[in-house]
Amino acid sequence: MPVATASVRKRPVNLTLNEGLVAQAKTYTSNLSATMEALLSEFVAQQQQAQRSRQQLADVCVADWNQVAAACGSFADEHINL
Repeated sequence: MPVATASVRKRPVNLTLNEGLVAQAKTYTSNLSATMEALLSEFVAQQQQAQRSRQQLADVCVADWNQVAAACGSFADEHINL
Protein backbone atom coordinates (compact mmCIF):
# COMPACT_ATOMS: atom_id res chain seq x y z
CA MET A 1 0.00 0.00 0.00
CA PRO A 2 1.60 3.31 -1.02
CA VAL A 3 2.37 5.70 1.80
CA ALA A 4 0.98 9.25 1.60
CA THR A 5 4.13 11.20 0.84
CA ALA A 6 2.92 14.65 1.98
CA SER A 7 2.96 13.79 5.71
CA VAL A 8 6.00 11.50 5.76
CA ARG A 9 9.39 12.75 6.89
CA LYS A 10 11.88 12.73 4.03
CA ARG A 11 15.65 12.84 3.91
CA PRO A 12 18.23 12.90 1.14
CA VAL A 13 19.85 9.58 0.21
CA ASN A 14 22.70 8.69 -2.09
CA LEU A 15 22.12 6.27 -4.94
CA THR A 16 24.48 5.05 -7.60
CA LEU A 17 22.58 5.07 -10.88
CA ASN A 18 23.45 4.83 -14.54
CA GLU A 19 24.14 8.41 -15.64
CA GLY A 20 22.61 7.94 -19.09
CA LEU A 21 19.49 6.38 -17.66
CA VAL A 22 19.04 9.26 -15.23
CA ALA A 23 19.42 11.75 -18.08
CA GLN A 24 16.79 9.90 -20.09
CA ALA A 25 14.42 9.72 -17.11
CA LYS A 26 14.73 13.47 -16.56
CA THR A 27 13.29 14.04 -20.04
CA TYR A 28 10.09 12.31 -18.89
CA THR A 29 9.67 13.84 -15.43
CA SER A 30 10.30 17.19 -13.84
CA ASN A 31 10.51 15.62 -10.37
CA LEU A 32 12.80 12.60 -10.47
CA SER A 33 12.67 12.17 -6.69
CA ALA A 34 8.87 11.91 -6.64
CA THR A 35 8.92 9.53 -9.60
CA MET A 36 11.51 7.29 -7.94
CA GLU A 37 9.59 7.38 -4.66
CA ALA A 38 6.39 6.31 -6.43
CA LEU A 39 8.19 3.50 -8.26
CA LEU A 40 9.92 2.36 -5.06
CA SER A 41 6.61 2.41 -3.18
CA GLU A 42 5.03 0.25 -5.89
CA PHE A 43 8.01 -2.14 -5.80
CA VAL A 44 7.77 -2.51 -2.02
CA ALA A 45 4.02 -3.16 -2.22
CA GLN A 46 4.57 -5.84 -4.88
CA GLN A 47 7.28 -7.51 -2.81
CA GLN A 48 5.07 -7.47 0.29
CA GLN A 49 2.22 -9.06 -1.68
CA ALA A 50 4.58 -11.70 -3.10
CA GLN A 51 5.81 -12.48 0.42
CA ARG A 52 2.21 -12.82 1.68
CA SER A 53 1.42 -15.13 -1.25
CA ARG A 54 4.45 -17.32 -0.52
CA GLN A 55 3.46 -17.49 3.15
CA GLN A 56 -0.12 -18.45 2.28
CA LEU A 57 1.17 -21.18 -0.04
CA ALA A 58 3.47 -22.48 2.69
CA ASP A 59 0.59 -22.45 5.20
CA VAL A 60 -1.58 -24.49 2.81
CA CYS A 61 1.28 -26.94 2.24
CA VAL A 62 1.80 -27.39 5.98
CA ALA A 63 -1.93 -27.94 6.52
CA ASP A 64 -1.97 -30.56 3.75
CA TRP A 65 1.02 -32.39 5.20
CA ASN A 66 -0.55 -32.29 8.65
CA GLN A 67 -3.69 -33.91 7.21
CA VAL A 68 -1.58 -36.63 5.60
CA ALA A 69 0.28 -37.20 8.85
CA ALA A 70 -2.98 -37.38 10.80
CA ALA A 71 -4.50 -39.84 8.35
CA CYS A 72 -1.48 -42.05 7.64
CA GLY A 73 0.94 -41.37 10.43
CA SER A 74 4.65 -40.97 9.89
CA PHE A 75 7.06 -43.56 8.58
CA ALA A 76 9.16 -42.84 11.67
CA ASP A 77 6.35 -43.68 14.13
CA GLU A 78 7.31 -47.35 14.26
CA HIS A 79 10.93 -46.46 15.02
CA ILE A 80 10.34 -44.26 18.05
CA ASN A 81 11.74 -45.82 21.26
CA LEU A 82 9.85 -43.67 23.76
